[in-house]
Amino acid sequence: MEELPPQPAMKSNLDLINECDAFPYYQTDSEVYLQHISTYYHFQIANSSSTLGYVLPSVAEVLRGLSSWTLDDDTRTLTLNGGSTAEERSAIIAATCEAMRKTDHFRVLRGWRNELYPVYAAGGELLFSIERAASSLFGIVTYGVHMTAFVRDKEAGALKIWVPRRARNKQTYGGMLDNTVAGGISTGEATFESLVREAAEEASLPEELVRREARACGCVTYFYIRDARAGGETGLLQPECEYIYDLELDEDVVPRPGDSEVEEFYLWTVQEVQEAMARGEFKPNCAMVLLDFFMRHGILTCENEKDYVEIVARLHRRLEFPTH
Repeated sequence: MEELPPQPAMKSNLDLINECDAFPYYQTDSEVYLQHISTYYHFQIANSSSTLGYVLPSVAEVLRGLSSWTLDDDTRTLTLNGGSTAEERSAIIAATCEAMRKTDHFRVLRGWRNELYPVYAAGGELLFSIERAASSLFGIVTYGVHMTAFVRDKEAGALKIWVPRRARNKQTYGGMLDNTVAGGISTGEATFESLVREAAEEASLPEELVRREARACGCVTYFYIRDARAGGETGLLQPECEYIYDLELDEDVVPRPGDSEVEEFYLWTVQEVQEAMARGEFKPNCAMVLLDFFMRHGILTCENEKDYVEIVARLHRRLEFPTH
């Protein structure tokens, strides 16, 4: 009798957290944390001691000797020296990233988006903008919106969730499951306006419906270490803040792909979603958002989830870099 291939182990909810919020915690094991930190360069701008992100040595080395950059091996710092305004710093960053792209230094830049992400000082001041595809090279905090659209059975009260499958030819997380609507927030774009735009582009949801019915539900923060599914080099750092929204839909409102990034939508029960999460089918940060959704809606509780307290805490990590 032919033996069946071994089935992958099902992931617990804490496993899903650990996969996305993968960077060590000082409070858990200070020695491991400090050893980990010592392998990176701290990304800073001139005349500021704030670390904006952690940079791999392989990235920092490419910038060694460039006129607008200083690489200090003793202090393990990478400093952007040029520019006194956000516009001037952004221009230097853009020229640097474009040069790395043209010489094909990093595979991650092959996914160039022509989309700018903001980098902030501690007080919310915009320091500069950076090409989205290059953001993980510098380990800076990025921001996005995620919305879970659901349908409620009026009699039973049970929820069903609209789940999209990412296009299989996408460079990042191709073919994986996603949240109903999700996307990055560009420089100068208001958070809710980003949601409205993404809802139209990805799910063909009417603007007036989203503006009227979408409900802000806080945020999820984590510190991801990119793996092969993210596209490009592995080990790049990606701390993120995702602003979370819920949207309850009537049964006759059906999300449909509005661009080439989504293949199709499924309307799944909570159990079907949880089973797909346990199989590892969801993009890592989307599993985080869904865990937050299940907790807020009383689906995951301290009675049925043994790691409840740790999961709640890990969904809201305090990042060690300035945030907006």
